[in-house]
Amino acid sequence: MSSLPSSSYVLPCVLMRAGTSRGPFFLREWLPEDEAERDEALIGAIGASDLLQLDGVGGGSTLTSKVAIVSRSAREGCDVDYLFAQVGVGTRSVDLRPNCGNMLSGVGPFAIEQGLVPAGEGTTRVRVHNVNTGARIDVTVETPGGRVRYEGTTRIDGVAGTAAPIQLDFLDAWGAVTGQVFPTGRRIDLIDGVEVTCIDAAMPLVIVRAADLGGFGITGRESPGELDANEALLKRIEGLRRAAGERMGLGDVSHSVVPKPVLVSDGGGDDELTSRYFTPKRCHASHAVTGAIGVAAAFALPGTVASSRVQKAGARHVTVLHPQGRIDVAVEIEGEGAASRITRAALVRTARKILQGELHLPGYVFSRPRPRPDAPAAPAPHSTDGSAVAPIPSIEPGDETVKSILAPMMAAAVATAAGSASAPALAQAFPTKTITIVVPTAAGGGNDAMARTIAQKLGPLLGQTIIIDNRAGANGSIASEYVARATPDGHTLMFGYIATHAMNPALQKLRYDPVADFEPIGLVGYSPTLMVASAAPSAPFKDVRELVAQLKTKPDRYSYASAGNGTAPHYAAELFKLNAGVQMTGVPYKGSAPAVSDTIGGQTQVMFPSFFTALPHVKSGKLKALAVAGPKRNALLPEVPTLKEAGVDGVEVQQWYGLFAPAKTPKAVVDKLNAALNQVLRDKETEKRIEDHGADVETSTPEQFGALVKSELAKWKGVVQRARLTAD
Repeated sequence: MSSLPSSSYVLPCVLMRAGTSRGPFFLREWLPEDEAERDEALIGAIGASDLLQLDGVGGGSTLTSKVAIVSRSAREGCDVDYLFAQVGVGTRSVDLRPNCGNMLSGVGPFAIEQGLVPAGEGTTRVRVHNVNTGARIDVTVETPGGRVRYEGTTRIDGVAGTAAPIQLDFLDAWGAVTGQVFPTGRRIDLIDGVEVTCIDAAMPLVIVRAADLGGFGITGRESPGELDANEALLKRIEGLRRAAGERMGLGDVSHSVVPKPVLVSDGGGDDELTSRYFTPKRCHASHAVTGAIGVAAAFALPGTVASSRVQKAGARHVTVLHPQGRIDVAVEIEGEGAASRITRAALVRTARKILQGELHLPGYVFSRPRPRPDAPAAPAPHSTDGSAVAPIPSIEPGDETVKSILAPMMAAAVATAAGSASAPALAQAFPTKTITIVVPTAAGGGNDAMARTIAQKLGPLLGQTIIIDNRAGANGSIASEYVARATPDGHTLMFGYIATHAMNPALQKLRYDPVADFEPIGLVGYSPTLMVASAAPSAPFKDVRELVAQLKTKPDRYSYASAGNGTAPHYAAELFKLNAGVQMTGVPYKGSAPAVSDTIGGQTQVMFPSFFTALPHVKSGKLKALAVAGPKRNALLPEVPTLKEAGVDGVEVQQWYGLFAPAKTPKAVVDKLNAALNQVLRDKETEKRIEDHGADVETSTPEQFGALVKSELAKWKGVVQRARLTAD
């Protein structure tokens, strides 16, 4: 193979049209092992950094910004694992929470052609475990002569031409994300005067009758373009969706793609329903498969806003009418009335392989230069006629030597040039291009939500677009190193917090200095730490005293989750153990979102998340609030005592958040950013959104914020020594 530019990376890829979606398919071993690097590779593959996705294979739409990652399954009875990733459009983000039924239709053919599942004679059934939701789906593919057949006579609305049918049988997708088919405990909820059904059947949905949205003059049969042009309607739908997300236990969903909102109206027949499915902020050109299953389930079950006029148990065919035509779903219902439940749903899709070969990724998407791997080449795929094709090579990064030498020199030159310019001129000219705020945690978490809330107001104030760049991993070190080495001109900022600039650096030697490598811009606010327990049966204690008594009787009976070693939940849990005189096994996760998820599920029993992260799950009843790890009770949960009141003194962990720029950013730019940030934080809407999640807004000067960082770093170094904490 010819040599590549130093900024280029190559990996195997198969591009497929699957259902009414399109995206690259990868074997898990083709991608980087590190999850943060994997997500960066997906961002580069799609070209997520700009709205048109010109630098990748995306199509500037959520429907063509999808990725399927396939591997052999470790789950008993399943053939393959399928991890779906929804990549951002114009934002560097990867959301792993939803599933995609359209992309699922390509998993069977891909798995067979990559040798993960042997092809049968005539048809081949592939049992798929969806990693995102835990659901199992049987995918049946036509394989005459032991070869995948793509050509056929089946037509699905929204796709030109015809192809071979692929049957999808959803076996247990009911409540896969939230734990219940009706996660609020009701089949109809009243939100802001509108009746809605919150349902989790293959995909979390919030379903609204179009006729109930009075004042907008809609029937529910409008085209996607007409609905998208009605900004007032979109704002109303988004408000209902966010409120529904809270009630469903999904937390703040303002920056998540789930739940999906759906407008329904009469379909004309006893087995037909008209649906307009949103993705979530624009109307889908046709309809998502998983969304169609959720809509069909709500139609077939009694007592929902979408319920059919004719209710019957047993097998039933439901037609979901959408802008491009129809999706026919076969469902099976057991029981009657309030006891009725859905047991199965099936439908037919098609897929087509578009190309297979090498996908070249730009080096700028990676936070760190990737070492040259010594892994073998990927296994050779097979063509549709059964003959082997040339193996697709494994990842091969280019030489970074020249870049590593020149980068510091360039940064120094820029800093020197900036320093020679007059401060007023710099402040007046800044910003001159898009500003990136790097968030050290995954999309959907508390830090991400806070950063996006601020960016929404800060961009218009500065007169430039602000994008959020989620660079999770290594307890914030990846993001911190990236920003520390960025050009110090104010266009690359970091939403740092207590873990990145105090706790983690106090715990271990890192490749960045939290003081010397950054210019503090300003404090954003504080959030107390809340001690919570799972509401699952695996946590049979009602308060802190009972927990301590049980742990003293049987040490290590329970485990605690943290967002990673060196994070606030880790420190708080270790301080609790030290001061309560008990033992618990710590389970570190890569961020707060998966840690909270496993605590809700009962895999771990205790956690110390921020109030901002925990509050929605406490309100939904999925987590039990045991105590506030701070000096006083919180007004949002006034009945919850402090840990001192509960009998354990000395555990006060107040989390803080703020904006940083790289060291040597001109003071005039720092001061302008500080003034703009403080103006945003004084905005009543911004303040309310942050405080509604249990955080307290607080502003500062750059000097005050810098002093806080230094004092916090010294404080937590002392805690590390006293508690004998380690990074292991």
